[in-house]
Amino acid sequence: MTQKNPSAKSDSLTRRDFVRASAGAAIAVPFAVSPLSVAASAFAAGSDQIKVGLVGCGGRGTGAANDALNADPGVVIHAMADAFTDKLESSLKNLRDKASDRITVNDDRKFVGFDAYKKLLASDIDVVILATPIVFRPEHLRASVLANKHIFCEKSMSVDGAGVRSVLETTEMAKKRGLSLIAGFCWRYSDPEQATYREIHEGRLGAVRAVHTRYNTGGWVTPPKRQPEWSDMEYQIRAWHYFKEFSGDHIVEQACHSIDKIAWALNDDTPTQCIATGSRVVRTMGNVYDNFNVIFEFASGARGFHVCRQIENTPFDNNDYIMGEKGYCFMNSWGRAPGDHHIGGENPWSYPEDGLHRNMYQTEHEVLFDSVRNNKKLNDGVRMAHSTLMSVMGRMAAYTGQVVTWDQALNSKDEMTLKNWEWGSREPLPVAVPGRTPLI
Repeated sequence: MTQKNPSAKSDSLTRRDFVRASAGAAIAVPFAVSPLSVAASAFAAGSDQIKVGLVGCGGRGTGAANDALNADPGVVIHAMADAFTDKLESSLKNLRDKASDRITVNDDRKFVGFDAYKKLLASDIDVVILATPIVFRPEHLRASVLANKHIFCEKSMSVDGAGVRSVLETTEMAKKRGLSLIAGFCWRYSDPEQATYREIHEGRLGAVRAVHTRYNTGGWVTPPKRQPEWSDMEYQIRAWHYFKEFSGDHIVEQACHSIDKIAWALNDDTPTQCIATGSRVVRTMGNVYDNFNVIFEFASGARGFHVCRQIENTPFDNNDYIMGEKGYCFMNSWGRAPGDHHIGGENPWSYPEDGLHRNMYQTEHEVLFDSVRNNKKLNDGVRMAHSTLMSVMGRMAAYTGQVVTWDQALNSKDEMTLKNWEWGSREPLPVAVPGRTPLI
């Protein structure tokens, strides 16, 4: 498995080029998704069955597979792939315990190892779920499009700028091939958030001047206890959240949701540059930070302020604040109580108490399968790349202590993705030190 950048050219991409190329992209994000109805005509091979393959059998991948089963009665989990046998078998048992009659995975469609995804994509699946550690996403996404599979692609899309460039090219390939590509930026498919952002985009706040988002948690995924038989590579992939070369750090892996909401509030505009701070205050595991603070600057004069932190015994906070010329907006993205999504000022509004509160994770898959059955060809690719690159440039600014422009992030030569994948000894990348770590 080798990650390459097929889009690398002698001329660098500029923000203007990127925005111009992205402007014509149709990003379909429904404000209300009606219950899915299975098409009367057969979907494939005389059946309305949709065969789904799962690549990445950890907790998020297993959850996504369950959501897929709940989203469409014709879905079956048909093939599975993971780097590790125990992960695959654990996920398979979980799925069979919940829906045994709709799990058609057999021994011939269980694939393990770094090349497992290739074997899965060569099978007779219709849709693939990509849920591995983020570092694999650009290559797996490219291979899925080349195999002509519809895709659910978990966030984020890359750990570095080179991967984002690859994802942008792959996105265009998917459009030309008529493939649906739905991204795992789940709040884009949440009923209260969709309704609130619709009010903002229709002018209830007037021009948006500033957006402040927070993704603070009390800790992170507990790393596995290293076993004597595990090589360095195996341990680091199993504990991938704690190694920036596999996760992109938590601003890319987790807080990207909140950065995506900054982009959403500003109609998916891209920032011109950002400044940031970050550090490891208490974290000793791996090479990632435990806190970031980023300020994004936009050509319109608007600013995006983002804070994220993962430190034990500290409060959780996933609130968003949007300030406009006519008022303000507050959203508690983890909340479902009255007032958790409201607008104040000249044109007050609140999400209705009897409004929809469906499972946004399942809704993502309902949208995907509806598009597959009804040939709607939905593609989240451009905005999912936007938000990923915003997260990456925030990390770059914090790691280096420098101002980072959009063009610098997009054209960065600092590729963290490994060139060759093999089991054995491996030294992790060093912890970044602002003022010493170079901006490349």
